[in-house]
Amino acid sequence: MASALSRKRSVVITLVVLVFLFVVTKLSTSKGSTKNLQDVLTSIPNENLLSSALLSSQSKEDEFLLKLEKIHKKLLAKQDERLVMLEKQNVLLVKELNSLKRPPADSSLRDKLVHLYPYDRSVKFPAYIWQTWKHGLNDERFEEKFRQGETEWAWKNPGFVHELFNDDTANAMIHHLYVSIPEVVRAYDLLPEVILKMDFFRYLILFARGGVYADIDTVPLQPIPNWIPENVAPKELGMIVSIDVDSTASNWKDLHWRRLQFGQFILQTKPGHPILREIIAQITEYTLQKKDSQQLKLEGSPQQKSLELQKWTGSGRWTDVILTYFNDYMQSSIYSKITWKEFHKLEMPKLVSDVLVLPVSSFASELAIPKDGKIEDPLAFAKHYAGKIWKTT
Repeated sequence: MASALSRKRSVVITLVVLVFLFVVTKLSTSKGSTKNLQDVLTSIPNENLLSSALLSSQSKEDEFLLKLEKIHKKLLAKQDERLVMLEKQNVLLVKELNSLKRPPADSSLRDKLVHLYPYDRSVKFPAYIWQTWKHGLNDERFEEKFRQGETEWAWKNPGFVHELFNDDTANAMIHHLYVSIPEVVRAYDLLPEVILKMDFFRYLILFARGGVYADIDTVPLQPIPNWIPENVAPKELGMIVSIDVDSTASNWKDLHWRRLQFGQFILQTKPGHPILREIIAQITEYTLQKKDSQQLKLEGSPQQKSLELQKWTGSGRWTDVILTYFNDYMQSSIYSKITWKEFHKLEMPKLVSDVLVLPVSSFASELAIPKDGKIEDPLAFAKHYAGKIWKTT
């Protein structure tokens, strides 16, 4: 403001000086210029009068600028009041949206899950990679043999958000994501073994956020986008799985819950997929039932524990849920009956409904990790060491 007033005073003084010089010049070139010049000089206001005129002009300008400043302050004050009001309205709106997101109290478990995380096949696969292990990366107990895989998942997929959860952070995440469905949180907390929680965690995090889940004992051979064949549009898909077990042994029942089982050590899904919803509901109900009957333990020999694990949260239950989904026309839009035989000795990717099923070798390749990064088998996407890590948890 001070600089503006100074500039205006300079302009006024300059104009007065120019007028004065013009009059002097005019009179000096005419007859009787001396007398006329003297008359003019005597008629020019003295210094006090000039100063008084300047001060009067400055006063009016100051008054005008002060009025402008007051108007500006009033406008700013009103704007601040409006921003405060909008912020309050935004807080109320968020509360209302959260209340709407909470399913009705009398809803079934499956309805609550649908309400919380609805499914939309048309969205993109979220760019997340989720892993979990009992120790964090900075923990000295984090085994070196698992660091290679963890590093490779991040390095081969630079555009993905990569998160490794330990037991504590996984627990906190599930409590946060499912706070509005307490029976799910209770079932998760009741699981008596870490491996059961690791299984349940993968379904829960993928149902809520989508993306890729990979066991800690896996190593990627190719970037994730390479998993989808060129003749399949990503918008057609809601899930990518591979075959885990395809047994031809006569004693397969001694080792596996089903002759052919789908793997869940590496999965890619979109949020809210019905298969994930169903397995979450089944595990929750089964766990709460076992709690009520006081059978909340993995007991017996290692083989018996392995079978119970497959039945409770593992690939046995996972396989049953997937096949049930395929044979539910309302969900899969498939007319014909689908059995395990459709996937026996699978050698090429197979699209069934919105699920892309990959051969055993895709996520459990026997190829050695090449030093030059070149993969001979285009369908070899990852290695799985299958070290029965649950025995050490």
